[in-house]
Amino acid sequence: DIVHVHTPIAGFLTRLVVRSTPLDRRPAIVYTAHGFHFHEGGNPVTNAAFLMAERGAGRWTDRLVVINDEDEAAAIRHRIVPRSRLVRMPGIGLDTRTYSTSTVAPDGPARVRSQLGIAADVPIFAVVAELSRRKRQADAIAALGSMRYRGAHLVVAGDGPERPVLQSLASALGVEDHVHFLGAIDDVRPLVRAARALILPSDREGLARSVMEALSLAVPVIASTARGNLELVGTDSGILYPIGDVAALADAMDRLNDRPDEAHAMGLRGRERMVEQYDLRVLVPLHETLYRELLAERSRQPG
Repeated sequence: DIVHVHTPIAGFLTRLVVRSTPLDRRPAIVYTAHGFHFHEGGNPVTNAAFLMAERGAGRWTDRLVVINDEDEAAAIRHRIVPRSRLVRMPGIGLDTRTYSTSTVAPDGPARVRSQLGIAADVPIFAVVAELSRRKRQADAIAALGSMRYRGAHLVVAGDGPERPVLQSLASALGVEDHVHFLGAIDDVRPLVRAARALILPSDREGLARSVMEALSLAVPVIASTARGNLELVGTDSGILYPIGDVAALADAMDRLNDRPDEAHAMGLRGRERMVEQYDLRVLVPLHETLYRELLAERSRQPG
C-alpha cells in the first residue's frame, strides 16, 4: 500500500519501478530526503544532475519528507513537488530513553579513559562518523594541533577509506599520541559521555544522528554550519563554526575546555531539545498520521 524510501539513488530507482506499476496496483510513495545531494557549495555539475533527478522523481512521489530548513527551502524553490505533497518532519527520531545518562554505567567514561591511557583531568573531544572526506575529520585533527591548550585528546570512532590519510596527518602534525582511532564500535555512549564535546566537521549533513545522540546524552556539540546542525544545536547547546574553518574550530574547543560549566549547561539544554522535539515518541505519531492520510487518499481513488 505504501513504500517509504530514504536514500537518493535507491529512492530514485524504487520510484522509477513503482511508476511502471499499473495504476490499480501502484503503492503510494514516500521519500524522506536526508539532505539533498545538491547543496550550497556543491559541484555545479553534480548539483545540476541531482536536482534534475529529484525533479523527475518528484513527479512520482506522493509525499516528499524534508528534515531541515535548507532542504525545505530548496524543495519549495525548485518546485520538486507541489506544496501539498511536501511534509516537514524533525528527522526520523531518536530513542532518548536509550541515549540518556542513566543508561551509561557510572564507571563507563572512566573505563574509556583507562583503555586509552588518558588521565581523568585531561579533556577528550570525540568524533563519531564514517572516516570519509565528506565528514572532514582532518579538520578536527588540525584543530587539535592548533589549540592553545596542548594536552587535549581527540578520540575518533568509526572506520572508512580515509583512516590511513588521517593517521598520516596526525603524525605529520605531531599529535599522533593525542589522536586515538577506535574503528567501528558497538556502543558509542560511554565514549561520548567521557568527552567534553562531540565534534562534527562535515561539509554536508541532513540531520546528523551523532549530534542527536550526543545532545541526548547531555554532551554539547561543536559542529560545522552544514545544514541541519543549526536546528539541532541551536545557539545554546554547543558552538557552530564555518565549514572548513580550522581556527574557529580550535577556538571552540579551547572555549569549552576553559569553561566546563558552560559546556555542561549546553549539554543539558541539548538534552531538553532532543526529548521535546526529536524523540521517537514525537516522530512515530507523525509518521502514523502521514500513512493514514495516504491510505485515505488511496481509498478515494477510482477502481
